[in-house]
Amino acid sequence: MNPIFAGLPVSVFEVMSGLARDHAAVNLGQGFPDDPGPEDVRRKAAEAVVSGWNQYPPMLGLPELRQAVAAHYQHWQNLTLDPDREIMITSGATEALAGALMALIEPGDEVVLFQPLYDAYLPLVQRAGGVPKFVRLEPPHWRFTDEMLERAFSPKTKVVLFNNPLNPTGTVYAREDLERLAAFCQRYDAIAVCDEVWEHVIFDGRAHLPLIAIDGMRERCVKVGSAGKIFSLTGWKVGFVCAAPQVLRVLAKAHQYITFTTPPNLQVAVAYGLAKADDYFTTMRADFQRSRDRFADGLRTLGFPTLDAQGTYFLNVDLAPLGLNQDDETFCKRLVTEHKVAAIPVSAFYADDPIRSVVRFCFAKRDATLDAALEKLAGVLPRAG
Repeated sequence: MNPIFAGLPVSVFEVMSGLARDHAAVNLGQGFPDDPGPEDVRRKAAEAVVSGWNQYPPMLGLPELRQAVAAHYQHWQNLTLDPDREIMITSGATEALAGALMALIEPGDEVVLFQPLYDAYLPLVQRAGGVPKFVRLEPPHWRFTDEMLERAFSPKTKVVLFNNPLNPTGTVYAREDLERLAAFCQRYDAIAVCDEVWEHVIFDGRAHLPLIAIDGMRERCVKVGSAGKIFSLTGWKVGFVCAAPQVLRVLAKAHQYITFTTPPNLQVAVAYGLAKADDYFTTMRADFQRSRDRFADGLRTLGFPTLDAQGTYFLNVDLAPLGLNQDDETFCKRLVTEHKVAAIPVSAFYADDPIRSVVRFCFAKRDATLDAALEKLAGVLPRAG
């Protein structure tokens, strides 16, 4: 057995979801909406599987979807991409990331990772032979400095894996942060693999700025997007990869020998969806923002110290000011067993030296679900006075 995967523990998501089922709890741990997703996009997929092509599509993806991705990013992010040479469709963003790491890393190359980090990153980097170098982010702002980057980068740095907006913290990085990271990538001749799956799930009037748009990064960036996150269809697993031609050619070789292609009916539906009018995307953001505000207001009323959620489906609570004398994992297990609400301890997103006071809740749920969770959470904290 390969020790990297054989030695992995059961994921915290599986543990907490199992506890949620066992205790009939409201599950705010796993990150998916309880809405079925846009009906017109789902109908397009159904029509395409009945009436359309169901044999192998082109390895890089259907031309109509690659053209739709290019038009979408031109419209929303002012990016000019060649759909024939700079865009590839993958079976989800995780496959895109795995393929990129396999294509770009040789054994012994160093890879800069930002903690807290999505759980797939580290084993994929290690399996590709990369040596992880961590930048440890802290609440409440989760920002990085030149000094932090200096400690992580070296002449051996080959790849930087950067998630923006950041899961689990809900941070949307500003231009100054991206320019800081871009300067280090250029100084050390590193390629940035950018996990931007939450690019449309951002709030309070923000606009997503991709790292590939920063000066000097056009030729050294791999931009990864996800139809599953854009359309709240997380089971579809349709990813987008954008990179300069000389980079994409290599990424395509890895994709060819991982999945080769992605279901054509889903590609047809996603191409249709990406061309939807702006009001779909702005309404989607407004609906999630309203859910965020509803849940955050309820938590604060109960005495939970919430952290700013600028994007994603997630809202975090920092237990440190409460003086509970419990770490995040102990708190989450008590929450699900005694109060019937499942959340995720953010320490699980660290590979070393974790922050142990932050708990993540998913607010991408119906009002009734959030209200039921708040009702159960009302008895968690001791009443003052």
